Amino acid sequence: MTERRVRPALSPMKHAWRRQSPPPAGPPAGPPTPGGPAASDGVPRDGASVVHAALYRDGRRVSTPDSLAETFRQLREYPSGMAWIGLHRPSEGEIHSLAAEFDLHPLAVEDALEAHQRPKLERYGETLFVVLRAARYLDAAEEVDFGELHVFVGQDFVITVRHGAAPDLSAVRRRMEAAPELLALGPEAVLYAILDAVVDGYAPVVEGVQNDIDEIETEVFRGDPEVSRRIYELSREMVEFQRATRPLVGMLHSLMAGFAKYRTDEELQRYLRDVADHVTHTSERVDGFRQALADILTVNSTLVTQQQNAEMRALAEAGFEQNEEIKKISSWAAILFAPTLVGTIYGMNFEHMPELGWSFGYPFAIGLMGVVCASLYVIFKRRDWL
Repeated sequence: MTERRVRPALSPMKHAWRRQSPPPAGPPAGPPTPGGPAASDGVPRDGASVVHAALYRDGRRVSTPDSLAETFRQLREYPSGMAWIGLHRPSEGEIHSLAAEFDLHPLAVEDALEAHQRPKLERYGETLFVVLRAARYLDAAEEVDFGELHVFVGQDFVITVRHGAAPDLSAVRRRMEAAPELLALGPEAVLYAILDAVVDGYAPVVEGVQNDIDEIETEVFRGDPEVSRRIYELSREMVEFQRATRPLVGMLHSLMAGFAKYRTDEELQRYLRDVADHVTHTSERVDGFRQALADILTVNSTLVTQQQNAEMRALAEAGFEQNEEIKKISSWAAILFAPTLVGTIYGMNFEHMPELGWSFGYPFAIGLMGVVCASLYVIFKRRDWL
């Protein structure tokens, strides 16, 4: 057994450990197989969790192993090689296999097995562990879908563990393979490319959310009754979006603070500064969205209150008018009731009634009806019932 040769250091990912392996025996048998079982960084086929595993040397792919064991074996045979392994919701056994091979810290392994971690950057010895929250905008549902990505970066390996559909790292791999001079800078370059892809993925989300907010503003002033629910749901998504973007600002500044200490390549320094600028801009936009949604919700509440007050005022006015009509009807009913009462009494067929033999009985009855009706009319008129 001989000690594995370590390539010249480019960055902070210089391992103190060495993997013991037999002497290099030349390249592995057969040409690279880019169309093998793990041909993309999308969702793996046949229920496997290894999405893509590839071995690189001097920025160029030299092999596409079809299993983790084969990846480990070939990496031992290439002292200056780099393995890039992509996993999608791996099993516990696969994660522990990677941990044993690459000396991953147990705490990082535990986090990688369980999703729902906050974005963070941790250094365990000479290995970086990065948690990222990717996002994508779903046009059909008009909502934001979040995914989680865990990245292990060591001296000669990059391991990505995805929980969720986003992000799709196939474009990152194609981009890096199309720029071998950048890929030759090692795992750090892959990490920065992944960071850039995740941050660039926020741009369509920002545009989609901006369109949603514009539509919500129109719906608010149009009086759509369902707009409050939409504001609430979008506000919750912005809380999640803010949790995904805000920690990235501090993470990237931490990486930039270590440029001099870890002798980071100047090209990667420029790359990371550009990513940090994009993250800062996105974080500011998300903060603005949350404030805008809070303001829209306040305006909507005010408009709803005004509408309710207008409806209550209309109901009160309608009730007042109805009361006025009832007053008039009641007044005229009372006025007409007086002659009806007198006429009813004198219309009774009794033989002995005091006024029946009185010559002034009829004029008296008519006069009585008129006096009562006139009195009631005056009373109701003074009370504005008529």
